[in-house]
Amino acid sequence: MSTEQPDQPVRTLPLVMNEPRGRKKPPRHLADLDEAGRKELLEEMGLPGFRAKQLSTHYFGRLVDDPAEMTDLPAGQRDDLVGALLPDLMTPLRTMEADRGTTRKTLWKLFDGALVESVLMRYPDRATVCVSSQAGCGMACPFCATGQGGLQRNMSTAEIVEQVVAGARAMARGEVPGGPGRVSNVVFMGMGEPLANYKAVIGTVRRLTDPSPAGLGMSARGITVSTVGLVPRILQLSEEGIPVTLALSLHAPDDELRNELVPINTRFSVDETVDAAYTYFDRTHRRVSIEYAMMRGINDQAERADLLADVLNARGHGWVHVNLIPLNPTPGSKWTASDPADEREFVRRLEAKGIPTTVRDTRGREIDGACGQLAATES
Repeated sequence: MSTEQPDQPVRTLPLVMNEPRGRKKPPRHLADLDEAGRKELLEEMGLPGFRAKQLSTHYFGRLVDDPAEMTDLPAGQRDDLVGALLPDLMTPLRTMEADRGTTRKTLWKLFDGALVESVLMRYPDRATVCVSSQAGCGMACPFCATGQGGLQRNMSTAEIVEQVVAGARAMARGEVPGGPGRVSNVVFMGMGEPLANYKAVIGTVRRLTDPSPAGLGMSARGITVSTVGLVPRILQLSEEGIPVTLALSLHAPDDELRNELVPINTRFSVDETVDAAYTYFDRTHRRVSIEYAMMRGINDQAERADLLADVLNARGHGWVHVNLIPLNPTPGSKWTASDPADEREFVRRLEAKGIPTTVRDTRGREIDGACGQLAATES
């Protein structure tokens, strides 16, 4: 079993917690606002406030994207109403398919030219959209394509929501093999660190869970918010009263290695981060998912499996689930997936210590499945 470490320091970019100044803001969209805000905006523009609910019904309820289909809006006001609350936010540049069409990855161009990605994955029992929350990422994790591209800007609530609505349209229209269906799950595991764009991400969660037609009417239990470990934001999320699943991208159980793999660890140690995750469980009663990308010879040693189990069990039992992720290597990277035998031994050791463990289904590998890869090749 290999125990080699990287031959050179792996931290190449600085941590960036705030988006660069001076970026233009995306157009305001009804998904950025709650029901009262939408009505107020129309009234400020001299338009009838009650039309906001009709627009919301078209967008969230009927999943309409062609104003010509909004026949309940008066023809003389339709352009103004649509322009006020339903501006175009993003343009699909490329859509790639895998898994016989049930995995669809879309590269989007935002209003300012920034590129982001989303992935729609249909399974027999559910359909999941993986969304980006930032253009780029400031967390500087060296094995991640997005992290090595740096942070361009935060996305707006509506830009994040639109990725889900686009997936919902594709499902509703029967564009994904398996017949018409609906999006049941959303994971914030695309480009960006969701909790570094906290306000927009919470706004998105509220739009996704608001009852139709104010929002998509999804269950909060079908939404997973991922983070590399912004401790103050994890604690803030635990107070929101929205029972989403928290996924903590840990990737190493010890500070020495995690400082290299996940640079935010230099600000919040493994103990502080896992404590915050446990607090989230304690307050929400939602089991936390620990994400762990398996990297050959880096973090997949048997002794690290034992240490990971000990770190998690120190907080109690039944509060956590480990999700091992076979690394989807980026072109030219020295970071590669673990040997299957090492992966199996890692699982065995975690389970022997009572930690529920699964290995993630790796979809879309042939279409540059790791988020950031399509954007990196286009930009």
